[in-house]
Amino acid sequence: MKKIYAICALVLSVLASSCVSRKDTLYFQDKGNTTDSSHLISEVQKPYRIQINDQLNIRVKALDQELVQMFNPVGDANLNAGSAERAYFDGFTVDLHGNIKIPTLGNISVLGYTTEEIEKIIEKKLLEEQFKETANIFVTVKLSGLRFTVNGEVVNPGTVTLFQERVNIYEAIANVGEIPTTGDKKDVMIIRQYPQGQQIHHLDLTDVNVMKSPYYYIQPNDIIYVKPIKQKSWGTGTTGVQSLTTIVSVLSLVTTTILLISRN
Repeated sequence: MKKIYAICALVLSVLASSCVSRKDTLYFQDKGNTTDSSHLISEVQKPYRIQINDQLNIRVKALDQELVQMFNPVGDANLNAGSAERAYFDGFTVDLHGNIKIPTLGNISVLGYTTEEIEKIIEKKLLEEQFKETANIFVTVKLSGLRFTVNGEVVNPGTVTLFQERVNIYEAIANVGEIPTTGDKKDVMIIRQYPQGQQIHHLDLTDVNVMKSPYYYIQPNDIIYVKPIKQKSWGTGTTGVQSLTTIVSVLSLVTTTILLISRN
């Protein structure tokens, strides 16, 4: 009988430890690094600098709009495509040398520049080669959507394109259906492209101070990976009810087995 109690105690302790605690599932927790939970957390975001394979949307305006029409592709009227596809065909893709090719202006190096800096470069080149100051040239340069990929423990993994300038990690994950209980919110990986190669960064989404991280805002072509928690690989329950059901099933099996052995 003592053996039964010992085995039951062991099973209970193992299965109880398999439950996912509340602290592992909550976002924006104050983990002791802040003195006032209501204070303003300053955002840390450096201007994004253009990388290879980025797509740029460039528009040129002037007093006489017909003069700059060639710089403003409107796409094929017969092309029945969504915003992402139209941006691909109408936009300017940064090639492997870090250049974009603009009608009459030729190749322009944009690798490592911000969109604001590229606006000034194109405007200066237009005034030097095509127009006079009186034309009132106005150039706008934007990324053709913010494209990123989310894999791992999320509801709907895949690639998403959002047409906005800033997207934080919580917004990115919300667009693929959230992280289930089986996902590790304490160690979300961001694989980011740099001119010298790829780097992996780690974020703890349960910590409110994640908003101070320089990786809080995602960048184009980021890959976000959410790892599964250990409980998923163990095959045990992730909630109290699931664990209780598993415990009852295991105890029933163990008790039946021991009773059968004892009778023999």
